[in-house]
Amino acid sequence: MQSTIDRQVSVCCLMFAASLFAPFAFGQTPAPAGVSGTGQANRVVPAQPAAQEELPKRLFGIIPNYRSHPDLQSSKPLTPAEKFKLAARDSFDPGTFILAGAIAGLRQARNETPSFGQGMAGYGRYYGTTFGDLTIGNFMTVGVFPSLLHQDPRYFRRGHGSTWVRLRWAVGQTFVCYRDDRRREFNYSEFLGNATAVAISQAYTPDNRTAADAAGQFGLQVGLDVAGNVLKEFVPDLYHKFSGKHP
Repeated sequence: MQSTIDRQVSVCCLMFAASLFAPFAFGQTPAPAGVSGTGQANRVVPAQPAAQEELPKRLFGIIPNYRSHPDLQSSKPLTPAEKFKLAARDSFDPGTFILAGAIAGLRQARNETPSFGQGMAGYGRYYGTTFGDLTIGNFMTVGVFPSLLHQDPRYFRRGHGSTWVRLRWAVGQTFVCYRDDRRREFNYSEFLGNATAVAISQAYTPDNRTAADAAGQFGLQVGLDVAGNVLKEFVPDLYHKFSGKHP
């Protein structure tokens, strides 16, 4: 059991190190943020950097929202360094620690990994593996595969239309994404990234190494991303309504 915890801690440390050094391995540095357009362009379309700042950084004050962008038209392709930076911000945001705690509690209540035991010691083991699952999944789907496949890991809001149209838009971005050159294609990063994260998780979950367990974990990872996209589409409307701030 101690070796299981040691492996989990090692994986988390490696992912944290990747967030710091992977961008340099790609030979990229982040592009300057917040570059404004010309005065003439601002007369026609509201300044996009200002609109982006109106999006809440956390949904309901907890769920990280760094990967949202107000719209596709005003976006610029991300460098590999910026993709890894997004993965790190999502992974080590306080809200992610809270989310990991909630999922760990549910897993312990269901006794998903009996060898972890119960009580605080068992909860600690559930928490460590859950946080590892979320962190590795973030780095694989936001940093590693988008950089290798030249796909954009951000969620681009629609922000208008009927509820049904916006819901389809939100769910659809889980399956179809935009490349760095703005062409649309299947979201390989989402599915390959989560599949890789599930495969890695088999190393530190001794009781959950069957095909059914892997499929369930994969479904949870993808399901969380689908739910996240839906929240990113609709929750900012509540933020603008109650804060009185509009892009």
